[in-house]
Amino acid sequence: MFSKQALKKLIVPLIIEQFLAVMVGMADIMMVSSAGEAAVSSVALVDLINVLIINVFAALATGGAVICAQSIGAEDLPRANRAANQLIYIVSAAALVIMALCLAFCRPLLGLLFGQVEPAVMEGAVTYFIISALSYPFIALYNGCAALLRAMGNSRASMCVSAWMNGQNVVGNAVFVFGFGQGVAGVALSSLLSRMVAAVIMLTLLHSRHNPVRVSGLLRFRLDPSMMGRILSIGVPNGLENCFFQLGRVLLVSLISTFGTAQTAANAVANNIDNFGVIPGTAMGLALITVVGQCVGAGAWDQVRAYTVKLVKTTYLFTWALNGILLLGLPLILRLYSLTPETNWYATVLILIHNGCAMLFWPMAFTMPNALRATGDVKVPMIISICSMLIVRLGCSYILGVHFGLGVIGVWIAMVGDWIVRICFFVLRARKKLWLAHR
Repeated sequence: MFSKQALKKLIVPLIIEQFLAVMVGMADIMMVSSAGEAAVSSVALVDLINVLIINVFAALATGGAVICAQSIGAEDLPRANRAANQLIYIVSAAALVIMALCLAFCRPLLGLLFGQVEPAVMEGAVTYFIISALSYPFIALYNGCAALLRAMGNSRASMCVSAWMNGQNVVGNAVFVFGFGQGVAGVALSSLLSRMVAAVIMLTLLHSRHNPVRVSGLLRFRLDPSMMGRILSIGVPNGLENCFFQLGRVLLVSLISTFGTAQTAANAVANNIDNFGVIPGTAMGLALITVVGQCVGAGAWDQVRAYTVKLVKTTYLFTWALNGILLLGLPLILRLYSLTPETNWYATVLILIHNGCAMLFWPMAFTMPNALRATGDVKVPMIISICSMLIVRLGCSYILGVHFGLGVIGVWIAMVGDWIVRICFFVLRARKKLWLAHR
């Protein structure tokens, strides 16, 4: 169903898009670092909550993308069009509710999660969180539209819009942070404006009659409970999985914040750089949704298995190459940040742990399970992920980080343990669901 050229046309823009997104995250931290380590910590702490919420939108978008991809594979375009409209309603409603809750409970939530941070860090976090919450409806629309475009195999359009959004964000950062001296608020305002523009462009693209799947008549509010149920049956378990995963990360950063500002800032910088190492895996995971989803819709289970193996192997190849470059250039990369010697040492150790182990474990732990989700198998992967996060990552983080006094290093060792446990269960599930059940 997919030639080498078609796969290349799908995957290359996805990799570029993920690279641009990570670059902007890195630029945010680098630019705000000029305002001091307290500002870096503020942005990093709130971004953990932002990532959690954005992952909710991405998970709901995945539900719509799976239905669309399967409908396209089955050559049922009217069904795909209905799914597209209902997905836009779902992500918009979810974003507005979450935005209202975050604005209403901003300070209590931050106090609950990060109450032990320094006052300067907390004040910066409050400012950044309020402005970020205003952008949730726009990033939700962007994610929903991007998922639909990828389901059609048109990843180039979402890449171009991502390039515009991220480019505007970087320019805005420079203007607000360096031009007007806004610091944390400047970074947040730049993100808000760029997401507003990206959402408008995406909705315009999806209204085009040139697309096999398009949205139309959104203001008529024609709700389809049956289709919404199908989307939510995939999106909600996927969203719960992502929520628990990101909530676990938030709780871990809350734990790390008790180890001092140096380790908190090192964790933020390491997370920023580590994101580069998993770009291939993230992009291939998105590609698997489209490829496997269309193959499932066509009933081509042999191709489901073949493409899953092929794309995971390709992910390993790119992951090894990229992380090798990152590890070799690590001393030069860290010079781009304004870090104290202690923070620099911690960041180096954390990156070595993450990127070194990612070369062995990350694709199987996070990329391959998307093949399961594309078939509609979401509940078991959700249970595996949630249990592994709670028992292995959170439990072992406390034991290694606090009980044995390893601090943030212990937390990151527990993270690798979580990856290994995930792989064991996901491989068993894939063998049963993809290989045996449909042989």
